Amino acid sequence: MSLLELARLLSQRHSARVASAFVEVVTFASADEIVAMLEVMLEEDWMGLPVWARNLAFRLACLQRPKDAELLHWAANDLRAFGPDWNTIAAELHHRADQLEAGHEENRP
Repeated sequence: MSLLELARLLSQRHSARVASAFVEVVTFASADEIVAMLEVMLEEDWMGLPVWARNLAFRLACLQRPKDAELLHWAANDLRAFGPDWNTIAAELHHRADQLEAGHEENRP
């Protein structure tokens, strides 16, 4: 089953089996697959994908594309939309993206 199909199932009914399958597939998905899934899911139903699933998807995509400023901004904005708990992380993502856009890449492990 594809990542998008699992994300759609996850948004319709949250079962442990679907969640487990989603985690397994997203863990080994490429950044392109993850971003494509997020684009479709957030367009179809912005609130449909559970927050934990979208956070995981954005995190894995950002780890694969650490110098993609657009993705970093998108992930940061998504974190901010779901509460103050992640505002510090969102601010850091925005800062990293701003640095990349300004041509001041930071040395990060």
